[in-house]
Amino acid sequence: MMLRCRDFRIEHFKISASFHLTIKIGVMQKWFQKIVLTGIAIILFTMVSVAQSSRVVPLGICLENYAYPYPVQYISLNIQGEQLKMAYMDVQPAQYNGHNIILLHGKNFNGAYWATTIQALIEKGYRVIVPDQIGFGKSSKPQHIQYSFQLLAQNTKAILDSLHISRTSVLGHSMGGMVATRFTLMYPEVVEKFILENPIGLEDWKLKVPYQTVEQWYASELKQNYDKIKKYQLDNYYFGEWKPEYDQWVNLLAGWTLSPEYNRIAWNAALTYDMIFTQPVCYEFSNITVPTLLIIGQRDRTALGKNLVSEVVRNTMGNYPVLGRATQQKIKNSKLAEIPAAGHLPHIQTFQQFIEPLLDFLKS
Repeated sequence: MMLRCRDFRIEHFKISASFHLTIKIGVMQKWFQKIVLTGIAIILFTMVSVAQSSRVVPLGICLENYAYPYPVQYISLNIQGEQLKMAYMDVQPAQYNGHNIILLHGKNFNGAYWATTIQALIEKGYRVIVPDQIGFGKSSKPQHIQYSFQLLAQNTKAILDSLHISRTSVLGHSMGGMVATRFTLMYPEVVEKFILENPIGLEDWKLKVPYQTVEQWYASELKQNYDKIKKYQLDNYYFGEWKPEYDQWVNLLAGWTLSPEYNRIAWNAALTYDMIFTQPVCYEFSNITVPTLLIIGQRDRTALGKNLVSEVVRNTMGNYPVLGRATQQKIKNSKLAEIPAAGHLPHIQTFQQFIEPLLDFLKS
């Protein structure tokens, strides 16, 4: 073997008399640079991930050590033999316009993520009520409960009754969209206007996804950690594009995994997954008669159980551009606002594109 080098650059080497391999200097340099840059990128990503996860602190089972953007109040509920507390924010404007709106959070969130939406609404004179559903946020985490969307709707109505509010607009995001739909079907006389923001439940996953027991959901929840939570949100909510302001919503869930009471939190999460999977609302949209607005981020691909099906089936799930238009056709007197640059969370990703059609709809 003959090896000849010049200035640490390999120009030519020879393996036996009949085999030659030539590596040009420019190609070798580009290849070496690519390897180095890839290595640096991996190191930086790991350092950032470790730094972010190191900022996660254990959170109490009812987020006792996490501050909400507005004062939190509670109502007491006796549900299935347990005394529970349901948290909510009641934010009143300086100049009330006579209209109310209730904001319903998604499964992996709580009322705190509505902060900018609340501010924009109270500036326009709306009174804003923001519950944490039982099992979520600052509300109680039951030891034993049979969850249903009817139950969550009743609990939501109990807050309004305690505040003597008889008419309100209802806005639901993600799982909150399923709660809002059930609430509107149960109490149409209460709902002034109905708004869905990238709701889950626009399709029936039971038709495609194998059933998971509560115990299976629970086992999966027990394995959650910062990296898994962030990857799920990155892939499903933000279409692979992460911004630093998204960290706080990962830290909330990751902080719970460090709680000594995480088993209770995980069990409630498993029960609500079973509720979502087994209680679709998509067959009842045609029964909604109140004025309706759908705000749909077009890059959303969220769907329950995508990890349990083949790639072929997975690609047919969570197609929000198609689902949004189909749902609009089912709901009489409905409007559709499509946001091309948004995924699952328009009110966080593209706030202006979210709030403008919302305010226009509310005042129309």
